[in-house]
Amino acid sequence: MIYRLPPLNALRVFEAAARHLSFKEAANELSITQAAVSHQIKSLEEYLGVELFRRAGRGVQLTEAARACLPKLREGFESLAAAVEMIRERAEETELLITAPPVFTARWLMPRLADFAKREPRVELRVFGSSKMVDAGALDSAALVGNLDLRDDVSGVEIHLGGGNYPGYRADHLFDVATVAVASPELARGDPPLEQPEDLARHVLLHDDAMDLVAHGSAWQKWLEAAGVADRVDGSRGPHFSSNILSLEAASQKLGVALALKPLVDDDIESGKLCAPFKVELKPQSAYYLVCPEVIAGRPAVAAFRKWLLEQAVRA
Repeated sequence: MIYRLPPLNALRVFEAAARHLSFKEAANELSITQAAVSHQIKSLEEYLGVELFRRAGRGVQLTEAARACLPKLREGFESLAAAVEMIRERAEETELLITAPPVFTARWLMPRLADFAKREPRVELRVFGSSKMVDAGALDSAALVGNLDLRDDVSGVEIHLGGGNYPGYRADHLFDVATVAVASPELARGDPPLEQPEDLARHVLLHDDAMDLVAHGSAWQKWLEAAGVADRVDGSRGPHFSSNILSLEAASQKLGVALALKPLVDDDIESGKLCAPFKVELKPQSAYYLVCPEVIAGRPAVAAFRKWLLEQAVRA
């Protein structure tokens, strides 16, 4: 049967723009210019004879025709990817790319990777830390999955801190998190000591962009509100850091008090490098998830890592 179809590349661009509701984000994902996205959408609209997008403020909205065809189009791409996957020979695959939030990578994954290397010596890992794996607000909305490309010969998985809604991808829940205040034990015992949350008024608060992203706002302000001391402690003061790794290092060096996610800092607390002087725990609407495209979930390297990671997560 001969199918009369529009160019596959134009359909691919349309699917990305429809998923993001943004020509700019689609361009970033596909590594092309925004003008190229607009050109592909225009050519597809001319081919089909219907309008697919309407401008809505700074973004775009799907027309009724676009919304109607999108599920079948995504189903078609998934079927095409599955067909390609069946053709490929994966028995000898030994390389796996892991992309994860930097603090998860440094504080939780790295101390455990020696065990995976011992269990699966043939799998060669490439580990990449990226703050993009922290979904904005960690809310239950469709999140952007990063750089997983089925055309790549290297299998890739991602670890997200988010709400767990990743359409078209397998998402395995690893563990929930809780936000706690941490400091150097020496600082906590010092003068003035850290005995009650209101004591933070006399200490430096260490901020970081990743924690604010998880909190969908000021992480310190929300923690202070949960502790009932927001009216006595100024949550806006203190230095800012680009990542939780830096703020935790600053806390360990007695520069102030930082916010951190349990269980990522459990080892630091157990070793005495840090302490959690208060019982207050703020639980965001988020958890860590292992995310990968459904069609590559059965690849040997992916399956081996998934099995091992889920075992480790149960012990967390």
